Amino acid sequence: MIAVPTGFNEQLTRGASIAVNGVCLTVVEWTDNEVSFDVIDETLTRTNLGSATVGELVNLERAARFGDEIGGHPLSGHIHTQAEIMRIEKNEANLAMLVSFDPAWTQYIISKGYIAINGCSLTIGEVEKNQFWLHLIPETLEITNLQAAQPGTKVNVEIDHQTQVIVETVERYLKQSASAS
Repeated sequence: MIAVPTGFNEQLTRGASIAVNGVCLTVVEWTDNEVSFDVIDETLTRTNLGSATVGELVNLERAARFGDEIGGHPLSGHIHTQAEIMRIEKNEANLAMLVSFDPAWTQYIISKGYIAINGCSLTIGEVEKNQFWLHLIPETLEITNLQAAQPGTKVNVEIDHQTQVIVETVERYLKQSASAS
């Protein structure tokens, strides 16, 4: 059961999708100020929902409907991996986070590409080996749970689907071309 803001559950239906920290979950019950989901072991082990504690802030987002404005990048709610916040640097204008990820995902992490962290669509900053920087504006910090992140915080990562498809298609083409030669 997750507490939600007033009005969040308006026109909610059983079976609707809600992203919780970027994880697409299916609604099974709700009241005016709470919503419940069935969450399976696979979800708990692959995402940071398995380590969530009572009272912890989570990011919530209702599914987009046809005709809705998409205020960021398209996301599916299918988490690929987790990453760890390594360092946080703050100044008056913004906050920067250095994020470390599993090297298996390196080919999809591209400077100025995008990534979803806990369901927040963000632009990737500088990339070096298996780390990248995120540069967050005050508005993002104010409306997301990234405001509470500290070094050591685990975050959910959804890779940009278009980048993934392009990279895998090019790799497959190059492999086929090399085999044909």
